[in-house]
Amino acid sequence: MSIIRKNLVEHYNWGDKCDGWHMLKTAGLSVIEERMPAGAAEAMHYHECAQQFFYILKGEAVFEKEGKQFEVKAKQGFVIKPFEKHRILNNSKEDLEFLVISEPLAHGDRIEI
Repeated sequence: MSIIRKNLVEHYNWGDKCDGWHMLKTAGLSVIEERMPAGAAEAMHYHECAQQFFYILKGEAVFEKEGKQFEVKAKQGFVIKPFEKHRILNNSKEDLEFLVISEPLAHGDRIEI
């Protein structure tokens, strides 16, 4: 089947009450829709192999990357390359929804700092 439905894919919880849905999960490519509640923040980390592209669907994200902060709004994207120390935060009062596309698969490639 080629049509992917969020309610039929693998769901997982991560971080501070955050949700993830594996829309596509192969060894070479991962597409995940994620939701972060207001005030949630991810731990600083990096990936040795995976590069990632974050695309904000709803809300505003703050990325910390290599000691700098970047505000990324809905309909904007943000790139993380291998070995770049980073994390995403939702400093707003509303849920943040975004896609994270990783190549190759980032799960198992995460090094927390």
